[in-house]
Amino acid sequence: MTPDAVLSVAIDFALVLLSIALLMTVLRIVRGPTLPDRVLGLDMLVAIAIGFIAVIAIKTGFSLYIDIAIALGLVGFLATVAFARFVLARGLAPEQAAEDASAKKGPAKRGKAVQAPRRKRRGAR
Repeated sequence: MTPDAVLSVAIDFALVLLSIALLMTVLRIVRGPTLPDRVLGLDMLVAIAIGFIAVIAIKTGFSLYIDIAIALGLVGFLATVAFARFVLARGLAPEQAAEDASAKKGPAKRGKAVQAPRRKRRGAR
């Protein structure tokens, strides 16, 4: 088997694997129950796109694609940092906030209504 044939098979195999990874990542973004799942999926999409660009650069021999992959990696990193800051500034996801609130209440007693804690008014002692 010649080196060109091995390279051709490896490129085809890499493209198939990257295509499967792309489909699975898109599925995670669509189904993702929380915002961090979707942000992680978008970050993974950037990594898969970099892989596609690298494989195409090897297949065509056009080295400018490598520079494009590096630039996409930098932009993807900055987008991930921006998403992380957005999630931190937003606070807990609604699903997690509901779970934390139900865990703090504890089990309800039978026959008695669960009352929310009362807030103190300003100026009250």
